[in-house]
Amino acid sequence: MGANINPELKNQLHCTKFEENHLVLIMPIPSHISLSAVLAPAHLLAYSTLLGTQLYQSIIIVKVAFQALPYEAFTTLQKKLFPTYFRCQSTLLLLTATTIPPYGPLSRGARDWRVFAPLIITGITAVLNLVYFGPKSSRLMMVRRFQSEMEARNGPEGNSSKSAEMEKLDRSFKRAHAMSIHLNAIAIGATLWYGWSLASHLRFE
Repeated sequence: MGANINPELKNQLHCTKFEENHLVLIMPIPSHISLSAVLAPAHLLAYSTLLGTQLYQSIIIVKVAFQALPYEAFTTLQKKLFPTYFRCQSTLLLLTATTIPPYGPLSRGARDWRVFAPLIITGITAVLNLVYFGPKSSRLMMVRRFQSEMEARNGPEGNSSKSAEMEKLDRSFKRAHAMSIHLNAIAIGATLWYGWSLASHLRFE
């Protein structure tokens, strides 16, 4: 006996396959998907990944690595890790900005400054760390390490005093590192600010 399907129901099915004596597949497929229906979940995923990456790297990874690794291994890890982190931060921020509901950033008027202000702040701080303070901190950290090792090998045994060159490197590194830390903290704060604004516009039904 063939499958008896209501003709009206059959006409409403966009993807239906019938075979003799049984129904193989009935799956209604929407004829179109709106752009806002795609951007909204993509935006939430991009934002949550951005915030999670910032918090995990800044609070957990750095602290655990500093406590668990010798100084030489720690500096080597940070030299490789932070450039990757700043690149990921910038990429995820770009994805977050380009998927702003309902139809991307251009669909929000300039009057919506509360939407764009935290993202702009995060973007400026992320770019500064990506192109200047991050690389400068990494470079000075490695130069400082090599200078310390060289002075330990060539200096008098038991002499713990630092040379003028080492003190200069210490000051330069501390300034660059402090700027990088503060910029990253500002970026996290601005990201949280945006998240608060985003959450206030969510509607649960």
